[in-house]
Amino acid sequence: MRQLASKWLKTKALLHHPYTAVFIPETCLYSEEQLRMMLGRHTFVFIKPVKGGGGSGVMRVAKERRGYTCTRMEKTYRFDHFKALVDGINRLRIQRPYLIQQGIQLASIQGRPVDYRVKVAKKGDKWVFRAVVARHARPGLVITNLCKGGTQLKGTEALRMIYSQRLATRKRREIADLTRRCIPVLERRFPGIGQLGFDYGLDQTGRVWILEVNTRPQ
Repeated sequence: MRQLASKWLKTKALLHHPYTAVFIPETCLYSEEQLRMMLGRHTFVFIKPVKGGGGSGVMRVAKERRGYTCTRMEKTYRFDHFKALVDGINRLRIQRPYLIQQGIQLASIQGRPVDYRVKVAKKGDKWVFRAVVARHARPGLVITNLCKGGTQLKGTEALRMIYSQRLATRKRREIADLTRRCIPVLERRFPGIGQLGFDYGLDQTGRVWILEVNTRPQ
C-alpha cells in the first residue's frame, strides 16, 4: 500500500483540480519572502513541516498591531519587527522544509478550536468510510492533535454542539461529498494508495476547508 509523507505533494494535487482547489487554504513552501507575502494577505498563518505528523513543529504566526507573534504549543514569542520574527522562527524550526498555510479561524467549542478527521480505506475496488471524528484542542493550544492533548468527539456530536441539528447534518454531508470528490483526484495522481485521512476545518461562517490529507492516518 503506497504512502506519501509530503504534505506539499498532496496539497498540490488537490490545488491542480478546479473543484477541490477552492477548498484549500492558500499554501506555499516556506521562505522569508513568502512569509512576508502571506502575512500581508492573511490575519495569521500556520507554518508546518512538509513531512511529519502529530502537530510536531507546527507554529502559528500573526501580525499584530505592534510587531508579530509566533506560537508553538503553549508558548507565544513576541517580536518587534519582521527580521526578528524570521530569526525566531529559524531558531524554533527543525532544519527541514516547511509549508506556510493561510490561517483559518476555526469554529470552536468552549473557545477551543475543533477540526474533523475523516478516514477512508479501499476495500476491493471501492472506497469505504471508516470514521468521522472531531478533535477538540486542549485548553491553551491552537492545534487539535490527540497526541498533544486534544479530545476526540464523534463528528456529528461536535457539529451539533456548534450548529443546529439540521445545519450539522448538512455540514456532515458536505464533508462526506467533498471526500468522495477528492479520492479520485488523489488516486489518479498517486496510484496504489489504499487509505486516506482528511483533516477538515469549518470556519466561523461554516465554510468547509481541507487542512491536510494523510496517507497513514492515525
